[in-house]
Amino acid sequence: MLAVLPALLLLLLLSSRPACGVFQKLYCSFSDSCDCDFKPSIRDLEWDLYKNVFGQHLAQDLVSEEVSSFLLNKNPDRPLVLSFHGSSGTGKTLVSTMLGNHLYGSAMSSPFVHQFVPTLHFPSAELVAQYREELKSWVKGNLTACARSVFIFDEMEKMPAGLIDVLEPFLGPSHVVFRTNYRKAIYVFISTAGQEAIHRLVLENRLAGRDRDEIKPSDLQEVVQQSVYSNKTSGLYLSSIIQQNLITRFVPFLPLTRTHVERCVRAQLCQRGSCNRDDVVEAVGGDMTYDPAEGHYFSTTGCKTVAGKISFFL
Repeated sequence: MLAVLPALLLLLLLSSRPACGVFQKLYCSFSDSCDCDFKPSIRDLEWDLYKNVFGQHLAQDLVSEEVSSFLLNKNPDRPLVLSFHGSSGTGKTLVSTMLGNHLYGSAMSSPFVHQFVPTLHFPSAELVAQYREELKSWVKGNLTACARSVFIFDEMEKMPAGLIDVLEPFLGPSHVVFRTNYRKAIYVFISTAGQEAIHRLVLENRLAGRDRDEIKPSDLQEVVQQSVYSNKTSGLYLSSIIQQNLITRFVPFLPLTRTHVERCVRAQLCQRGSCNRDDVVEAVGGDMTYDPAEGHYFSTTGCKTVAGKISFFL
């Protein structure tokens, strides 16, 4: 009987339009073939990362490996939790958008990809208790509707202290959400917290004459974790999520050099049909601010201001 139940539910879904929403949710809860419009394309995600994310070999490798491994596991014991860290303009938000694009084909416009911005959704520190209840209810409701929900928390450095820990029960192996496999969800935290530790290691590596690509994930995992955990403005300050080891990977985004910035410029020029404007590439690269002052090694804003500067120099 159980073997034919998904098929019967699918027939009801197709033949009864008024009951479509109810039966779709029920069918999704029994069948891996539905997963609420979930259409992952790992190969396209990997290609997009390597083609359009510059200077981030660690992020490219870690995101590709973790997402691929997670999706190949038909019965994961816990959700995938990625925490992106690095300075402004290094590609953190871009990569989270790519995840949405290649999991649902529509990024933030998908009803199953949910983005939270503290200054918009949790603006008042005095209302943390209320926000905790609302966030818990929101996550639980969306997991019940779709086990493959993606939750993206941007600007974690602006998150009110203690708020994000309300997610702890959803991130481990013990919590149960009625009628859904909550362990199929993906969570992404995005933050500038930890950027100083990342910047320091990359600078030391450069001054020692080592190639940037020689930096390994193990060189930064513990450094970033400790920096984020002890940073009072990280949003994960003294967080039980870190204490309980519920973050699958801390993903460091390295500071960008002028070469990387100019690759960003070239890519955006090509999107505008002006690939051959070497003069604009040179002008934008030279107009950026770099630090430290004595070496001019890393762009202070990454690729964040590239679009506006291109328009100015075109």
